[in-house]
Amino acid sequence: MLIAVWSTHHVQDLRRSNFTSADCRKANFKGANLQGAYFMKAVAFQTNFEEANLSDVLMDRAVMNEANLKSAILQRAVFTRSDLGGANVEGADFTNALLDKTQQMALCKYADGVNPVTGVSTRKSLGCGSMRRFRTASPSNPDGPQVAETDKEAFRATMPVYRQ
Repeated sequence: MLIAVWSTHHVQDLRRSNFTSADCRKANFKGANLQGAYFMKAVAFQTNFEEANLSDVLMDRAVMNEANLKSAILQRAVFTRSDLGGANVEGADFTNALLDKTQQMALCKYADGVNPVTGVSTRKSLGCGSMRRFRTASPSNPDGPQVAETDKEAFRATMPVYRQ
């Protein structure tokens, strides 16, 4: 059950609060200090965490689909087995946060911005590689580096011939 106070007030001091298994759908934690809070198995679908301090938060197995994490500080947060599908992470700082590799890779596909408080790039804090390097190095990218025809012919010449 969601308490109405959560959805109407900004800049809340909720340090070390316990939201384990809580239904926080569409709640508004904008600018809240949630440092060290527990959100294990919580449902935070479309929840607004914009500009919130979520440092040291435990969000194990949390459902955070389409959550707004814009400019949030998520340093040392634990997101093991959590779902952040479609979350807005523009300007979020994930420095030393623990995320599943698949979740991290999914966020890196669209992560962008710099956190206005910490000055840390979202992509850097997530451990994302350079998008430029990724795009050009991708084997399926026709605009990336191509193998020269002479190198292809040299390779073919080394291949054994089984039938003629």
